[in-house]
Amino acid sequence: MTATRQECRVLDEIERRRTELIDLLAALVAFETTAPGPGLEPHDEAALQGYLAERLRAAGLEVEVWEPDVADLPGTRYPIPDGYHFRGRPQLVARRRGAGGGRSLLLNGHVDVVTPEPREQWTTDPFRAEVREGRLYGRGACDMKGGVAAMVFATEVLTALDIPLRGELIVNTVTDEESTGAGSLASVAHGVSADGGIVPEPTALTAWLGTRGSLMPEITVRGRAGHAGFPHEHWTAGGPVNAVEKMQIVLAALQALRDEWRDRPDTQHPYLRTGTIVPTSFDAGQWIVSYPATATMRCHVQYLPGQAGADGTGAPVMREVEERVLAAARADPWLAAHPPSFGWHGDVPAAFTAPEDPICATALDAIAALGLEPAIASRTTWFDGATFTRAGTPTIACGPGAIAQAHAVDEYVPLDELVSAAGVLALAAMRFCGVAED
Repeated sequence: MTATRQECRVLDEIERRRTELIDLLAALVAFETTAPGPGLEPHDEAALQGYLAERLRAAGLEVEVWEPDVADLPGTRYPIPDGYHFRGRPQLVARRRGAGGGRSLLLNGHVDVVTPEPREQWTTDPFRAEVREGRLYGRGACDMKGGVAAMVFATEVLTALDIPLRGELIVNTVTDEESTGAGSLASVAHGVSADGGIVPEPTALTAWLGTRGSLMPEITVRGRAGHAGFPHEHWTAGGPVNAVEKMQIVLAALQALRDEWRDRPDTQHPYLRTGTIVPTSFDAGQWIVSYPATATMRCHVQYLPGQAGADGTGAPVMREVEERVLAAARADPWLAAHPPSFGWHGDVPAAFTAPEDPICATALDAIAALGLEPAIASRTTWFDGATFTRAGTPTIACGPGAIAQAHAVDEYVPLDELVSAAGVLALAAMRFCGVAED
C-alpha cells in the first residue's frame, strides 16, 4: 500500500526536520545510562527520562514518570536478584489520546546501554555523539537510543501536524532491559498495554516477530584436591581427581545436544533460529599446584517457543539439559558417584507474534510504503517485546541499525536509516490506530 497524501505530508516533515532528529539522538547518547552493576547504582537514567518527559509533555502527551516497587512486579523467573530496586532508574509512559474507534499502539524502547569497555579502543568518546560519513557514533546509538529517538520524534511530528489518530498512541521508555528485563515488567504491572506494539530495536528495518527464550544454567563438577607436583594413587584408592578434566565430559554432552538441536524437527521454527547452548564463563581451581577440587561452568541457553512448557517457561529445556549431562556423567565412574549439580539463574521467556497479526501486517506495509523491502528476519536476539506479547499486547521489533553493531566498539547507526525508521513508525501509527476524517 503506497503512502497517502496525508502520510506523504508526515514523511516530508520528518525529512525536513531530520537535523532535529539527529540532534535528539545525540542528546540521548550524552546521557550516561550504563546498565547497573551489582551495586544497582544509577547513572543518568532519571535525567534522560526527565528530558524525554519534558519533550513529550511539550508535544501535548499525558506523561507519567515513576520508580516502580519491585514487590509489584508480576511473578516471573526473569534474572532479578534479591534486593533489586529501581531507585534512580524510573520508567516513563506517555499517552496521546485517540479520537475514538481505533486500535491502540505501544511504542516501547529501553534507554539503558551496556558498558563501553574496552573504552580505550573507541575512536571517540562513547558518550559524546559524533557524526561522520553518514553515521552517528556513540554508545547506544544503535542499541537502542536510535530507536527511542525515532519513536519519540515520530510522535512529535504526528502531534505537530495535528494528525487525528483514532486510537491511542503510547510511548514507553524503560530501564534495565540489558540487565534483567525488569523495566518492561514494571510497565506491564503499571498497566501499560495496547492492541499492538513495536519495539524499535536495531533490526535494520526488517521485522522481528519474536524471540527465543533464555536460560542461564550454572553447572558444578566436584573433584578431589591433591598436590599436582607428584604421582598419586588412583582415585578409588584415595588419589586426587581433576575437576577441570571431568568438566570436559559435561561440555561434550552440551555440545552434542546443541548439534542435535540444529537438525531435530521439533527444534525448528519458520522465522526464528534454532536454539543453542553457549558456555560463557568458567571457574576452577584453588591453587596453581593443586588438583582442582571443583569446576563451575556457566552457559547461555536459548530455546524456541515450541520448546517451552505449557506455562511458557523453559522447564522442558532445563530437564533435557540436565538429563543429557547426567546421562554422560553416568558413563564415567567418578561422575557416576559424584554427579554434577545444577543451578538455574533465570528464565527469560520466548514469545512469537504470527505474521498475519495486524501489528505485523501494518509494520510490513509501512516499510513497503517507504520503498523498502518488507522482510521478516530470522536473525533475532531477545527484546522486551516478549514481555508485552506474553502479557497480551502482540509486539514485534522494527527499528534502525544492525544488530551486529549492538554492544560493539564504535557503535553507530546510519542516519538515513534513522530517518526512515521515524517514517516507518509514524506510518505504522497512522495505519494501525487509524486516522479520523477531517
